[in-house]
Amino acid sequence: MATAKGSGGRQRRRSAFTPPRTVRLRDDQGAPVTAPSGEDGTGDDLHREDGERLQKVLARAGFGSRRACETLISSGRVKVDGTSVHEQGVRIDPATQVVHVDGRRLQLDTAKLTVVLNKPRHVVSAMSDPEGRRDLTEFSARYSQRLYHVGRLDVETEGLLLLTNDGELAHRLTHPSFAVEKTYVCRFDAPGGPPRGLVRTLRDGVELGDGPARADSARVLAQDGREAVVEVTLHEGRNRIVRRMFSSQGFELTALVRTRIGPVLLGDLAAGETRELTGRELGTLMAEVGL
Repeated sequence: MATAKGSGGRQRRRSAFTPPRTVRLRDDQGAPVTAPSGEDGTGDDLHREDGERLQKVLARAGFGSRRACETLISSGRVKVDGTSVHEQGVRIDPATQVVHVDGRRLQLDTAKLTVVLNKPRHVVSAMSDPEGRRDLTEFSARYSQRLYHVGRLDVETEGLLLLTNDGELAHRLTHPSFAVEKTYVCRFDAPGGPPRGLVRTLRDGVELGDGPARADSARVLAQDGREAVVEVTLHEGRNRIVRRMFSSQGFELTALVRTRIGPVLLGDLAAGETRELTGRELGTLMAEVGL
């Protein structure tokens, strides 16, 4: 699977993120909910006299002009601490209060940072390695915040890895109760093409040494009579689970790239490059895990 080599620079790239039509909200136990909890109200209980005007907070978060943000408020699309705010002029404390717009959480704590890395092959998903192999400090050192990886990719696997200093977000993204989907592109040798039933078998489930495993979806992306490329989406995070699923069917992957975690896409980010999540990406990701 050819991947462009990273320049190691800080040039920003256009995000490939496309917000879903419906945000999959979850509570703090991972159970689906239809909207953040809370009753409609006037905002009196939310007002902080020494705080910052809500429309100014929204404008700084990228929701347009002050006038556009006032429209968001008056139309009931903004919630503070779970309560709908309709009045203009409400002041809040961005450091302690939680704001949602259309169900998406705004990250207003500027000390917290979440970054997408396109992890190259032969890099260990760790902040140090006793064997002296390339590790993630090479990439986290580009930021002043102390970042940690969310989950792992094995040393041979490339693709999307999140680095963050938000411990609660990292915990929820890796906890199985939230079932965050991940998508992988898998290449393997397949003389004559992959078996007709392979994709269905992956979707129906296969038996592994530590129990059954099933893809949420699978489809053939390409085949040329010598190799095949299959895209697989699943929400499990067991060690090397994708490789083991294919191995159980007699196929050893020659390349494996993770292209998506929840709503966040790898896009055209080159191997070894990083970028900060956009506000909309982060808000949708947080909503998925009940934040």
